[in-house]
Amino acid sequence: MLEKQNLPQNWTSISKYNSLPLCEWNLAKTHWRLSHVIFAHTTKCLSCKNQLSNGKNYQLVLALVFAIEEINRNPHILPNMSLGFDLYTIPDNESNVLESFFFWLLGLEKVIPNYTCRRESKSVAVLLGATRKTSSQTGLLLELYKFPQITFGPFDHALSDPGQFPSLYQMAPRDTSLALCMVSLLLHFHWTWVGLLISEDQKGIQILSDLKREMEQNGVCAAFVKVIPEDTEFSLHLIIESSANVIIIYSDTNFVEELLFAIGQYFMTWKVWVTNSRWQDVSKMKHLILDSSHGMLMFSHYHGEIPGFTELTSTVNPSKFPEDIYLARLWHFCFGSSYSKRDCQTLENCPQNASWEWVPEYVFDMSLREESYNIYNAVYAVAHTLHEMLLQLVDTPKMGNEEGLLFSPWQLHPILKKLKFENIAGEQVTLDEKMKLETEYVIHSFWNFPEGLSYIVKVGNFSPYAPHGQQLSLQEDLIEWSIGFTQTPRSVCTETCGPGFRKSPQEGKAACCFNCHPCPENEISNETDMDQCVKCPDHQYANTERNQCLQRSVTFLAYQDPLGMALACTAVCLSVLTSAVLGVFVRHQHTPIVKANNRALSYILLISLTFCFLCSLLFIGPPNTATCTLQPIAFGLVFTVAVSTVLAKTVTVILAFKVTAPGRRMRRLLVSGAPNFIIPSCSLIQLTLCGVWLGTSPPFVDSDTHSEHGHIIITCNKGSVTAFYCGLGYLGSLALGTFMVAFLARNLPDTFNEAKFLTFSMLVFCSVWLTFLPVHHSTKGKVMVAVEVFSILASSAGLLGCIFAPKCYVILLKPHSCSLHGNIFHLLCRVYFGNG
Repeated sequence: MLEKQNLPQNWTSISKYNSLPLCEWNLAKTHWRLSHVIFAHTTKCLSCKNQLSNGKNYQLVLALVFAIEEINRNPHILPNMSLGFDLYTIPDNESNVLESFFFWLLGLEKVIPNYTCRRESKSVAVLLGATRKTSSQTGLLLELYKFPQITFGPFDHALSDPGQFPSLYQMAPRDTSLALCMVSLLLHFHWTWVGLLISEDQKGIQILSDLKREMEQNGVCAAFVKVIPEDTEFSLHLIIESSANVIIIYSDTNFVEELLFAIGQYFMTWKVWVTNSRWQDVSKMKHLILDSSHGMLMFSHYHGEIPGFTELTSTVNPSKFPEDIYLARLWHFCFGSSYSKRDCQTLENCPQNASWEWVPEYVFDMSLREESYNIYNAVYAVAHTLHEMLLQLVDTPKMGNEEGLLFSPWQLHPILKKLKFENIAGEQVTLDEKMKLETEYVIHSFWNFPEGLSYIVKVGNFSPYAPHGQQLSLQEDLIEWSIGFTQTPRSVCTETCGPGFRKSPQEGKAACCFNCHPCPENEISNETDMDQCVKCPDHQYANTERNQCLQRSVTFLAYQDPLGMALACTAVCLSVLTSAVLGVFVRHQHTPIVKANNRALSYILLISLTFCFLCSLLFIGPPNTATCTLQPIAFGLVFTVAVSTVLAKTVTVILAFKVTAPGRRMRRLLVSGAPNFIIPSCSLIQLTLCGVWLGTSPPFVDSDTHSEHGHIIITCNKGSVTAFYCGLGYLGSLALGTFMVAFLARNLPDTFNEAKFLTFSMLVFCSVWLTFLPVHHSTKGKVMVAVEVFSILASSAGLLGCIFAPKCYVILLKPHSCSLHGNIFHLLCRVYFGNG
């Protein structure tokens, strides 16, 4: 059993890792027994500017020592032994990095000509600093010895190559969800037009690829993309001239520091900066109220809190740790204490009531930083690995020097690769990148006040494990926007297309740049920035704003409508008038004027005209299957009877005047009543056409949603348009033939010769229906039905008025004109038709 070593009395406090005077802060070193951890971090000369950086570094050292002392007090980890460390600070110079680690590997305190001092090394692992330069250069050197290395800086894809760095482990999580987190923030504020400033390194190229993918999937466009090489001056004209109000910056600290300084010269307070947490180290160095970084939104990895650490950082002071000369220098920088140049450990005129709470966070941050959290976990990872290794070797005989290690550092790799434990914050810690969970992010808003006073406020978080749409959580009331904004900023290429409009892309520009066009008729868009309008269902229609579908009202040519009522009254009045004319003819049936024009045909014509007027009522009122079926039959048959009757009357007149001798063929035609067969023959043809129509494609009840805005018009669909026009064409041909026959008989002499009236009546009839065709074709809905009814009434009224109006005038007003004197036509009728 290994016995726990007794520590020197001067190592009872946290300050003892700085036992060497910090006046010579090129190398601070101390060690405890058995296992040592090497801590490497970049430092520069102790200028005023570097004091700020060293204030941050000092917290890293506090985290290291806090974890080690916590482990040494824990009886369940490494019992009977203590964990210690050597602390090295590595200058930025590349050659010095390799030189310092070379001295450490050799165990050299310092180089003296012709003399080498080699101390015994008990180090088992190395904690590498935050910069990639330190990690990559020392990693290649230490890889020669298979020495375990754990980095506590940001995750670097270049260091995750197992072929080049198989002995290097990274504590920081991958930024796998950072791009999604940033784009979710953009979508939350509807920022679709942003600029990208990315440093030209492997991390920058990777995040740029992730950002482009997420932005493309979510409809966010890049106003510009600028990849900036290292150590290259960048012109701000691209940012100033860009219409994007939101700029995403991802880079390392040095680049951001220079960029922020340049931005501050222009007082760019009209931009919103969205960046990674590395800004926190440099964004607090401006002492102006009109700071361009005010309102900046920063992303950092979420981590738990370590109990007791904040109390340590808030209470550390030179009085509590008088031997910590670096703390004395930092205290002097912050509170103006003086110290002896000869003895760096002697402080003079120190304010007794001074507190770190008075100091801005950029000088000394009392809260747990991400890198400090990684150091804390790294120390525990080494401790757990050593504990597991010693358990495996507990029964192994100790070989070699009693003061040496029981194992070589390279033997820790199998345990490190499989290591998994839960830290004091309740989070799972592992060094296997494949087993690491996706990290959550915290969003901070940066408030900058006069004289360098600043405040970083947590305003939200992002969890990749939350349901879609609930991953981002924000407290907008805590966000302080840039001074140039009085409300939530907008960053779009084109203003939003409101409801009722759709987006139309601009040729040659990004998808976020578009024109807004109103939705087409009967289409709506009830959301903003819709790519396509949505067509309303047939039973609904779009309102005038084109942002809502309204229910259509069902309508038809009803008797209650003014138009329907006027047509129905006209039809009834004309049918009554026709019946009255029929009554006049029946009452005066023995007068020469009635008998001279074939009294039976006149009766048939008047009856058919009465039904013509009445059949128009089938087109008015709510359509149903019965009325839709009767419409073509009634219309076709009654009009065929009417027109064929006119044709029969015309043929009768012609045949009567062509008779010059009783033995001629014409006389036999008149005597046999041949003209009377015209009516049934023509009607039979029309009945056949109607039968075929109803048998193949009968009319049916249909709805018309296009003719009248906001209404569904119930109409009778013709079924077969071909059958409809065939029936109408047959009727037109019959009317045209009748007109031609009547036209030939228009000049026949006699007082009661009605050939001229028949000619004129058919002219009116044909004119009405020739006009009907184009009007019917160009109208729809109720208007089309009204046109049909009007054509029926007009053509029927034309026949009634042109044929019977003159006769009624003679019968009722000039009865004395009905004389038989000189009436040749009447004599012919008496010869061939008798008294009829």
